[in-house]
Amino acid sequence: MQFGLDFTLVEELVAGVDEVGRGPLCGPVVTAAVILDPARPIAGLNDSKKLTEARREKLFDEIREKALAWCIARAEVEEIDRLNILHATMLAMQRAVEGLSVTPRLALIDGNRCPKLAVPSAPVVKGDSQVPAIAAASILAKVSRDREMQALEALYPGYGIGGHKGYPTPVHLEALKRLGATPIHRRSFAPVRAVLEAGR
Repeated sequence: MQFGLDFTLVEELVAGVDEVGRGPLCGPVVTAAVILDPARPIAGLNDSKKLTEARREKLFDEIREKALAWCIARAEVEEIDRLNILHATMLAMQRAVEGLSVTPRLALIDGNRCPKLAVPSAPVVKGDSQVPAIAAASILAKVSRDREMQALEALYPGYGIGGHKGYPTPVHLEALKRLGATPIHRRSFAPVRAVLEAGR
């Protein structure tokens, strides 16, 4: 596929990879991989957690429009419970990189470890605030997961999922004890397991 990219730049095809949702008690872990186009810079890329929701939403559309390639992937609750959250996150990152329409020469992974990939990779601690492609991936993953959690709020009312996005806030923990676990709760996580063991 021709992207109007000078092929001398092909040597520099770097994918940034990040995840969102390791800490929540419910919902999937979502990852993204992004290869930015040097010819189409995107202003204001930063760690998704440091941006306002409105800015993330705007950048979400701009990244998908301007990037050479991008892919959003995930690991489901069942996979998280079966594999554990770390291995499920690595699997979701692997899926994101494999889903790219352009094969990167290098994948830079936010954090301190890398999934098993068919391309060279390197971990970058705090990469989402240092590497623009990782920042772009963090934005795609966060906006995608946040939207999904807002939709799940309607399916599972009373938990406040649209607000806390599944994280173990006091509101969420109280609702979990009062209402019991839903099919989207991670049974391997201690607060959920405790509720299930109590018969909720």
